[in-house]
Amino acid sequence: MSYAFDWSSIPGAIPALIDGAKVTFEVLLIALAVAIPFGALLAVMRLSSNKALSWFAAAYTNVFRSIPLVMVILWFYLIVPQLLRSVFGGDIENIGLVSAMTAFALFESAYYAEIFRAGIQSVPKGQMGAATALGMTNSQAMILIILPQAFRNMTPLLLTQAIVLFQDTSLVYIIGVMDFLKTAYAVGERDGRIVEMLIFAGAMYFIVSFALSQAVKQLQKRMGK
Repeated sequence: MSYAFDWSSIPGAIPALIDGAKVTFEVLLIALAVAIPFGALLAVMRLSSNKALSWFAAAYTNVFRSIPLVMVILWFYLIVPQLLRSVFGGDIENIGLVSAMTAFALFESAYYAEIFRAGIQSVPKGQMGAATALGMTNSQAMILIILPQAFRNMTPLLLTQAIVLFQDTSLVYIIGVMDFLKTAYAVGERDGRIVEMLIFAGAMYFIVSFALSQAVKQLQKRMGK
């Protein structure tokens, strides 16, 4: 007996799906806003001659890159509420969303740190020597000379990691956050059309990811990479 598809639930679910998509992009943007600058800081620390800073940055990136993202999300879902209650007391609204944003921001920082480290190391060492010869301190040379060149070299990788992060945000489903996927599943469960809604959700993730990946390819062509 063949399955009879019925897509009639989708039009009526659009407003709820848009709200879910807003949550998905909230998690994505907060994670990027924290992970990119923190990742850059970790990369600089890891390349520092200060052994303590280098050790801390290496330990941080190795720990987070060695643990499955699902486990990190669950850990923070258990830890973050306790920390917030101990600081602010009472009940915290949207605790699942706050936990997810924290987990993604700290987890992705480790991956962005490695991208920044590779980007910094791609800049010829003579650039640092030339900057210091002009009277710049190491910090000034890093901020004004090295990082701008490194950022240009690694822009395609940064954007590709953002696409991966966008896809990974669907994992907030496991802690009950009403993102795009969770909303689609809830609507499908309500209407008895889970298969149709999951196919629709998958198509939307594909369209966004494919469009972004094509944009990255065009950027790489313009940059001559």
